[in-house]
Amino acid sequence: MVTYGLSHDLGSPRAVTGRMLDYLAQAPLGRIALSVKALPVIFPVNHLVWHGDVVFMTGSRTKLAVATTGTVVAFEVDHFDHRDQSSWSVLVQGVAEEIIDPDEAAEVRALPFPACRLNGEGDHFVRIRRARISGRQFQTAVADDHERASVS
Repeated sequence: MVTYGLSHDLGSPRAVTGRMLDYLAQAPLGRIALSVKALPVIFPVNHLVWHGDVVFMTGSRTKLAVATTGTVVAFEVDHFDHRDQSSWSVLVQGVAEEIIDPDEAAEVRALPFPACRLNGEGDHFVRIRRARISGRQFQTAVADDHERASVS
């Protein structure tokens, strides 16, 4: 297991952050975690990376109402590759806010967001201003056929 930012072979902190942003951009679906009425909730969202921050579309439901009040949230993406048994995970922590500036909203509206929307909603854009980003990579050892046979 490698924890980004702690391993010397991953490069400079800027290179490591760039690598994590690349992973973040590759994942088609992420999860936003926040608190609603003092209870933790997690919502899946389609997202994009815009100027180094996470942005997603939403309707005027709970996650928008809570996420746009300057709330600190967590956003996580992960991936598992069945072929080589490798995986990675990226966690972004920051303040979520609705994008209301007309120029920023126009720029974000032009981004290639996935077409799927929950119940046809998706008229608001939320940005998670990245305060912290962290991630991990995992490599699972795969036993060869001889080792599997001797274990059985």
